[in-house]
Amino acid sequence: MFPPLETQQALERCRSLAGKIDTGTLCIRTRTQESEERKQRTFMLGVLVCRTADGGQENLACISGTSHELCCADGHNEADIVLVPPVVSAEAISRALAENDAEIHSLTKLINELKAQPQQENTPHQLAELSDRRKILTTQSLLRVHSLYAFRCIDGTTRSLREICDIKEIGLPPTGTGECTAPKLFNYAFSHNLLPESLAEICYPGGTENIPPCDSRCAILLPHMLGLDILYRDEHIIAVNKPSGLLSVPGRGPEKLDSVETRVRRLFPECIAQPAVHRLDMETSGIMLLAFTKEARSALGKQFEEGGVSKQYTALLDGVLAKHGIAPAGTMTLTFRLDVDNRPHQIWDSVYGKKAVTEWKVECVQNYRAPDGSTRPATRVTFYPHTGRTHQLRLASADSHGFGVPIIGDTLYGHCGDGERLMLHAHYLSFTHPVTGKRMEVHCPAPF
Repeated sequence: MFPPLETQQALERCRSLAGKIDTGTLCIRTRTQESEERKQRTFMLGVLVCRTADGGQENLACISGTSHELCCADGHNEADIVLVPPVVSAEAISRALAENDAEIHSLTKLINELKAQPQQENTPHQLAELSDRRKILTTQSLLRVHSLYAFRCIDGTTRSLREICDIKEIGLPPTGTGECTAPKLFNYAFSHNLLPESLAEICYPGGTENIPPCDSRCAILLPHMLGLDILYRDEHIIAVNKPSGLLSVPGRGPEKLDSVETRVRRLFPECIAQPAVHRLDMETSGIMLLAFTKEARSALGKQFEEGGVSKQYTALLDGVLAKHGIAPAGTMTLTFRLDVDNRPHQIWDSVYGKKAVTEWKVECVQNYRAPDGSTRPATRVTFYPHTGRTHQLRLASADSHGFGVPIIGDTLYGHCGDGERLMLHAHYLSFTHPVTGKRMEVHCPAPF
């Protein structure tokens, strides 16, 4: 994961806390008995610097895992730091595991004994049966543990681990999801009305440099907790992965307030009022670029207007393009305007329409499986838009002047079945940084 917040403030405190552990002012205390093979010898030490509602500062700290906790040594008190406990206690996890633990250990013993004996004709069958049974029990235990986890989010809601995994279409998350320092710290901050400002994590003992939140576990939780999947961020700009179904900017009325723009301003309150540099359709997912300052927004906006930004999209079209006589690659120029009698639809107009130039490349034909379980052929296409017209790629696909084959899940120009989404994702963006002048590239692979 890209570090979601500024790191330097918190990193200085991480290093200071590591020194206090070394000198015995703070200590890492064992909470539960560990087997020798699972004994932890290194930890992640994390600090989250937060702003309080009255403008003050509060520093939160914790270590990874549930079997140990960060504590003040006897006779010491750290007044300037809050030591954050795990989201779920080690005792609760032990109770959840207890029901199947004895049988799992017994099965493991039997499996190891069988492997150590001379192999008989039925040994493979016995091993398979024992392993399958152990897998079933282990999965049950993991599901019991996962059911204990729920996380407070920046919008005031509480989401269970299972709910988050269902949204991301993840079956079983990795063991230990929710036990890293970042989710613990953010959960505590949002539960106590604190605004996070700086996050850092180091490896203890021995680490001094910041380690970003992990891709395997934290990347599942933090985008939901923060309301943003941050792909890049510095003091001038931020690039996020906008989910399908979220507005780019707020619409009219309280029901349309939630958007990428409002979420960025919520997490970064010193951001300008209108940070969005460009927009994606609500149903389109992928890379969206915003600016923290007026100067950065103006410079980036000029690049978009003058064609200095390179964009690439992944789309899944509802059919086989080759059957419609479409070449595997090419460039089309179409002209569209708003249908004033049927907003927000765009319609072909060779006289008054605005020119939309789109380059394409067919990647492959694949079997698309719909949410209802049905399957049909689809064509994966990479689009390279040279202009930025409203619904440009959706029209290039669906309109008879283009391919005549709509993108799967298109509610305006095609068909969207139950549970489907628009299969259009902005996966690449290249631009010149408005302050440093460095050419930047942001990648975000399509989730489909």
